[in-house]
Amino acid sequence: MTNDDGSVIFKPALPAEVNFYQSVLSNPELEPLRPYIPRFYGTLRLEGQADQEQSIDGIIALKPGSAEAISDDEKDSIVLENLSCTFSKPNVLDIKLGTILYDESASEEKRARMEKTARETTSLETGVRLTGFSVYDLAKNAPVVAPKSYGKSIKAAQLPEGVARFFPVAHSTSQLLQVPSNSAAGTGLPPDVLLPILESLRDDISEIREALSNAQLRMVGASLLVVYEADVERAREGVKFWLSEDGEVDEDEGDEGDEGDEDEGEGSKKPGIPYNVKLIDFAHTRLVPGQGPDEGVLLGLSTVLRLLDGRMEVVKALL
Repeated sequence: MTNDDGSVIFKPALPAEVNFYQSVLSNPELEPLRPYIPRFYGTLRLEGQADQEQSIDGIIALKPGSAEAISDDEKDSIVLENLSCTFSKPNVLDIKLGTILYDESASEEKRARMEKTARETTSLETGVRLTGFSVYDLAKNAPVVAPKSYGKSIKAAQLPEGVARFFPVAHSTSQLLQVPSNSAAGTGLPPDVLLPILESLRDDISEIREALSNAQLRMVGASLLVVYEADVERAREGVKFWLSEDGEVDEDEGDEGDEGDEDEGEGSKKPGIPYNVKLIDFAHTRLVPGQGPDEGVLLGLSTVLRLLDGRMEVVKALL
């Protein structure tokens, strides 16, 4: 569920997920992860509308009264930013991370089943599985969805194909235009727009890997969520405005820009960010002091970096 403007989502809360978000906000050792998780607005019992106010540290705090604060109840919901709401035509990819797909409380039957799933998919060998993705078709003005079954069916050698399907390149002028659905257009960004997005995205994922290499966590079922703009002109404007020479996107500054002086007109608004990448899904994430990082998740992130390197080489050749 979302709120009226789609800026936040509400999903059932499990204690481990709430604890993880709270730990990231309070534990200095997890501070490097803060830019790479969704903004956490708290927990609610959905008995009213959430009223919000900006707190000093940039985290949205829920005002009391309009929604009841709760603790341990099956009706509790966790409130998070909607990572795709600022995009006009979002392309979205969920990459499941890790080689172990069960947590320490799993039954023997579930462990055996999850171990079989890991062996039969790309998870055990590479630490990743393409859970699912959607790529916007500019001709039909609708997303084309690759379901979970696709990610479960491919082998490790086919992962570059999956990444290419998610990061297609528009090869002709007709593909760059939003045209009637009975015309051939296809999907994809032109190489000069897609390449800087891939380069900056790779830098961010490298930082995520570095942060997790110093975090003593076990992350079962966590994912890397990648969103980027499929609308060519919006993506081009976003690349020009947000991607500097060091390839950094400042989302907070972008949010402030969207709220800017309304009387200055539409032309004064900053372009939206061209992409976003976050770690998500922490229902089975736990801190394990003294036990080191999650090597399966680190393997998965290394795989993602390698896949992006390969895709960038292909895109560079098209410039």
